[in-house]
Amino acid sequence: MGNQLHKNKKLNRPFILASVMLGMFLAAIEGTIVATAIPSIVADLGGFSLYSWVFSAYLLTNAATVLIFGKLSDTFGRKPVFVIGVSIFLVGSISCGLSNSMTMLIVSRFVQGLGAGAVMPIATTIVGDIYDKHERAKIQGYLSSVWGISAVTGPLLGGLFIDFLSWRYVFWMNLPLGILAILGIVFFLHEDIEKKHQSIDYGGSIIIMVTVSSLLFILVEGGLKIPWTSPIMISLIILVITGIIFFLVHEKRVKDPMMPMDIWRNKLISVANVTTFITGMILIGVSSYLPAFVQGVMNQSATIAGFTLTTMSIGWPISAIIAGKLLLVIGYRNTSLIGGISLIIGGIFFYLLTPEMGPVWAGAGSFFIGVGMGFTSTSFIVSIQSTVNWERRGIATATNMFMRSLGSAIGAALLGGLLNSKIESYLTNHSLGNKVSINASNQILNLDSHGELSEKIKSVLQDGLTAGLHNVYSLLLIMAVVACILIAFLPKKES
Repeated sequence: MGNQLHKNKKLNRPFILASVMLGMFLAAIEGTIVATAIPSIVADLGGFSLYSWVFSAYLLTNAATVLIFGKLSDTFGRKPVFVIGVSIFLVGSISCGLSNSMTMLIVSRFVQGLGAGAVMPIATTIVGDIYDKHERAKIQGYLSSVWGISAVTGPLLGGLFIDFLSWRYVFWMNLPLGILAILGIVFFLHEDIEKKHQSIDYGGSIIIMVTVSSLLFILVEGGLKIPWTSPIMISLIILVITGIIFFLVHEKRVKDPMMPMDIWRNKLISVANVTTFITGMILIGVSSYLPAFVQGVMNQSATIAGFTLTTMSIGWPISAIIAGKLLLVIGYRNTSLIGGISLIIGGIFFYLLTPEMGPVWAGAGSFFIGVGMGFTSTSFIVSIQSTVNWERRGIATATNMFMRSLGSAIGAALLGGLLNSKIESYLTNHSLGNKVSINASNQILNLDSHGELSEKIKSVLQDGLTAGLHNVYSLLLIMAVVACILIAFLPKKES
C-alpha cells in the first residue's frame, strides 16, 4: 500500500485533494443550506412538532453508519466506500426534493444520512493517507476552507431559492456536485489493497441504530406525545440502557469490532472524542435553531437568517487554517484550548441574545462558535490521525466523526424536545393549550402567514418561541464550558 500511495503522492495528489474537497463541500453545504431552508419547509409542509426530526433523522443514520463505513474502508479501500456513500446520499437528495409531506421528507433524510456516513470520514481519511503528519496540518486548513465557501454559497443560495424559487432546489443542487466528486475519485484515486479475509461487524451497527433511535424518541417525544411514566417510555429507557451494555459487551467479543475499544485507552483519542461529542451538540444547536429565531422571533427573511449562519462557517475555516500552523508550534492541547475559549464566548453571545439585539448580534455569536469549531476539530483530527497507523486510520477518524454525529443527533433531539416542551407549556399557561397547537408555530416561521394569526396568539407564540430558544442557548453555554474543561485534560506531552 505504501508504494502505491507514494506514486499517488507524486502524480495524483492535487486531483485527489480537489475531488475530496468537492465531496466535503457536498456535506458542508448540506448543513448550511438546509438549516436556512428548514423554517420555510416546515411552513410549507406543516408539522412544526417534527421540526427537530428533519435533523435527527439525517444525523441518526449518519451516526449509525459512520463507523461501519470507516471499518469497510480499512478493509476494502477508501475508493469504493466513498463512491457508494455519495451515491446513496444523492438518492436521498432526490427523494427529499420530491417530498410532499413531512413524513416523506424525514424518511428521505434517513437515506441521505445513510450516505453521508461515508462522505466526511472517508474524505478526511483519504487526506490522512496521502499526506504525512506535517503536511496534514496544512491540508486540514485547506479542507476547512470548504466550510468557508459553503458558508457563503449555502445560506445565500438557500435564501434565494426560498425567496424566489422553491426549497426543493436546496436538495436537487446536490446532484451535479455529487456526480463530479464521484468521477474525480474514480479517475484519480488508485489503491492497491491487499486482500484480507475480515469479518464486518454488522451486529454492532444494528445495535447502535436501535439504541440511538430509541434515545432520540425519548428526548424528542418524552413528556409530550409519550408521557414519562407510560409503559412505552419505560420500555424505551430500558431498551437504551440494555443497548449500550450489549454494544460494549459485543464489541469486546467480536473478532473485528466496529469500534475497537482499545483505541479509547489512548488518552488523547478518548478526550478528543468526548469533547467532539459535546461540540457536536453545540454545532447542531446553533445551525438548527438560529434560523428559527431570526425568522420567527426577529421577523427577518430567510436570506438574512442564512447570513447569520454564514458567519459561523466563515469563522470555522479561518481558525482551522490558523490552527493548522499553530498546532505545530504550541501543540494540540494549547491550540484546542483557544477553541474552547471561543466556544464559551459564542455561548455567552447566544445566552444574552434577545429579539431587540438583531441579526448582527446573532451573527457575532455564530462567528465565535465557528472559530471554536475550527480550532478544536482541526487539532483533534490531525492528532488522532498522527497517533494511529494506516490499518486503523479509517476507523479512528470515523470514531471521531461518529462522536460528532452522535452528539449532533442527541443534541437535535434534546434541544428540540426542550423547545417543544417550553412552547407547549407557554400555550397552556396562557389558556391557549386547547385552542392552538404547537404546530401553529409553522405560521410564525412564514412571514406571509403572520396576518392569519390574531395579535394575541402571535404574541404568545413568539414569546413562547423566544423563551424556548433562550433555554436552548442557556444549555449551549453550559456545554461550551464543559467542552473547555475537557480540553484541559488533553495530554500536555505529544509524541
